[in-house]
This record gives sequence, C-alpha cells and structure tokens, in this order.
Amino acid sequence: MQRVTVISVGMTYRFFAALLILVSGTANAAKVDITVRGPDGKPVADAVVTVDTPRAPGGPIRFPYPYEMAQQDILFAPHTLIVPLGASVSFPNRDRVRHHVYSASSAKRFDLKLYGRDETRSLVFDQPGAVSLGCNIHDAMSAVIYVTTSPYTMKTDANGHVAFPNVPAGAATVRVWHPSIRVRGNTASQSVSISDTGYATVLTLRGR
Repeated sequence: MQRVTVISVGMTYRFFAALLILVSGTANAAKVDITVRGPDGKPVADAVVTVDTPRAPGGPIRFPYPYEMAQQDILFAPHTLIVPLGASVSFPNRDRVRHHVYSASSAKRFDLKLYGRDETRSLVFDQPGAVSLGCNIHDAMSAVIYVTTSPYTMKTDANGHVAFPNVPAGAATVRVWHPSIRVRGNTASQSVSISDTGYATVLTLRGR
C-alpha cells in the first residue's frame, strides 16, 4: 500500500492519502472513490470533495436536486448545499416563526430581512467558495452553501464517502473543504493521476 503525505498550508493539518484498489471504469471515464476521515479515524460527513480536471465537459453545470436552503424546525435544511456557479438558491421559511438569514462570507455577503412562514427569498450565487449562513434571530442555526465551478463536486455521506462515476482519466486535483481543516479557506488539496481503470483513496485529517 502506498502512502502519500501532503502538508497543508500553516502546518495545522496534514493529509495522509492511502492508495487503495483501483476500480473498473470505461475508457477515458473512470470511477473515483474518495473517503474522508477525521484525526480519530472516524468518517467525516458533509465534507465537500471536488475533482478539478481540465478535461471536464463544457456547458452549464447541473446537479439533480433543488437549489434550496429551507428553514425548518429552527434549522437550515440541508446543512450543506452544493450549487454551481451562477445558481439561484431559494430560502423558503417553513417554520411558524420568522427568520433573518445572513452571511458575512467573502464569496457572498447578504441579509435577508425578517420574513415569515411560507414566504421565500432567492439569491444568485456568483462567486465560488463556501458561504456560511446564520440567522440573526436564532443563533444556533448554521449551514453552508458551497459554490463550485466543477461538475465533479459532492459532499461526503455518513460514512465519509463520495463516488464519482465518470471522471475523465488523467492528471487532476482533489480538493476537500470542511470547517475542521484549519487552513486558509478550510481547504486541502492533492494532485492525483486518474487511470482509465479508476482511482480510490482515503484521506485522513491528522493534527500535528
């Protein structure tokens, strides 16, 4: 088993990548499996994983789910939403109380003033990056909208796993965003080479 160590900026975290088995794929379009684990070895859910490749198909990026960040049960739902650059995101309020949604993130600063049940606001997200959300009325509410320029962007499931079925073979960069990565932009990256038969890796966050 091969281990590749990538030291992140600031030396706060390190990435240890263990190369696992290669999985089968079609010619020039490979399956990529990535698992993200924390320092304790447990899976990290809701980490945003992106595979950047110059061979990505052109045209608009579309993901198969609504671009919606709801307020429900005094929570944001979902907690992490991935949208393509330029997407319009709706913010429906499904609670009996009013909410005031805001963000101070550099990728999108905004204030959606108080609005009530069954009301909706919408915003266009025109800068890439992570947009952290809060509610001025309910301090415990938090969420993230991650704006991407790559069609190969997913969030990890409860097992810390993502699987991209058809990534072009060749050189690529894997980027992982999560708030526990204490470097600029909360992002760590690693250069990889994706073969025609596939690629699989485990990325484990380690403290010093």
